[in-house]
Amino acid sequence: MMPLITSEPTAETTHLGPVSQNERINTIDILRGVALLGILMMNIPYFGMAQRFSEVFRNDPTNLNFWVNAVITVLFEGKMRALFSIIFGVGIILFMARKEKAGMTTGWAATGLFFRRMGWLVLFGLIDAHVLLWLGDILYYYGIIGMIAFWFRRMKPGYLAIGVPLVAILEFVLSTLFYQNIRDKRLAYLAVQAVQQAGRPLTKAQEQTVKDWKEAEKEFFPNKAKVDENTRKMKSANYFTVASAHRNEVWDGQTKYLIFGIWDPLALMLLGMALYKWGFITGQWSRRRYWQTMLIGYGLGLPLVTFSFWYGYSLKIEDTEGFIRYMETHAITWNNLIYPVQRILLVMAHASLVILLIQSGWVQTLLNRLGAVGQMAFTNYVMHTVICTLVFYGYGLNQYAEWQFYQLYFLVVAIWVLQLIISPIWLRHFQFGPLEWVWRSLTYWKMQPMKR
Repeated sequence: MMPLITSEPTAETTHLGPVSQNERINTIDILRGVALLGILMMNIPYFGMAQRFSEVFRNDPTNLNFWVNAVITVLFEGKMRALFSIIFGVGIILFMARKEKAGMTTGWAATGLFFRRMGWLVLFGLIDAHVLLWLGDILYYYGIIGMIAFWFRRMKPGYLAIGVPLVAILEFVLSTLFYQNIRDKRLAYLAVQAVQQAGRPLTKAQEQTVKDWKEAEKEFFPNKAKVDENTRKMKSANYFTVASAHRNEVWDGQTKYLIFGIWDPLALMLLGMALYKWGFITGQWSRRRYWQTMLIGYGLGLPLVTFSFWYGYSLKIEDTEGFIRYMETHAITWNNLIYPVQRILLVMAHASLVILLIQSGWVQTLLNRLGAVGQMAFTNYVMHTVICTLVFYGYGLNQYAEWQFYQLYFLVVAIWVLQLIISPIWLRHFQFGPLEWVWRSLTYWKMQPMKR
């Protein structure tokens, strides 16, 4: 999504405007295209399926949906968003490097331009979430987190990369404290239940304990009645009824729970800066080093994520009732420590595989199309929202909660094909995607030339 440039712009190209075609780094565009298309695999169930959709198949290996979910979880869940965040971090460095090379030596003019850019991204995110009604919008978060990551861009790559393990530890601590808070409410509620079953009256404190658990249960563990009510709203032909189904949840995520959502993308953006400075992300390593990175990543990451998936399946902690039972007997979810490790291993392996394909010259036509998708990532991301909401929501084709899980991926493939065809055609005639053009024009506060 960020305008990308070569690490050493020439005097002829360092004007104060958007990046030109001859300045783009093809490897970064391709990696961004891969990440963007991969993200749709994670997002589409939340467009098209009812809450708690996976509980009917997560523990049933005889169901095709179980295996589709297993493959996607093991290979792609979290990895595509991580890759996208990494590339976003690279874009921060490249944007500022180009502006500073262009003569903004004090940095303040370039800083103002960058923060204006992120400010518009925040606004676009609010539109994507509250007008186009995408529950899982990331533009808002990336705009805010980008403003934070900006201040770390000059650090040495080793220090930038340390952010990943530090944030993994921090998030584990925070999530454990959050988990234990909910668990304490559950255990206190069970104790009160024992008092009720014994026929003794409840004190005011015990009545408050019941109330606290019921409120937590309502917020974090929606029951069937709540799920059915949400589905009814999502299938309404009235736009405002559909909006009411998730707008409060979106707003809570953007405000009340924002502090919890900052750290992971921030660490990944900083990692992206480090990988750029090390030359990994731009394809400057030797083929041998990329092969080593890929083999280590898959060799360690796949067993870890497979074990984690099996562990969740064996204890049935992926469904609501199973998780509540698990919570009653486990004070700490140690299995969560596997996630950040296997994810980084696999995202590095995936990126290495793509870069090796680029270096080999194989499937060049496909790679060029992926680069075009990545160059138009902003437009293509919002296109995902528009297509999926019109297919699934009640004011569109009203297919919400109508499809099997595996059937969603027919639509995913159709959207991939559409964007792999349209993006290169568009870029033959225009310099930017339509939303990229709007974003750049607003950033520079000047209408940018659109046609080639």
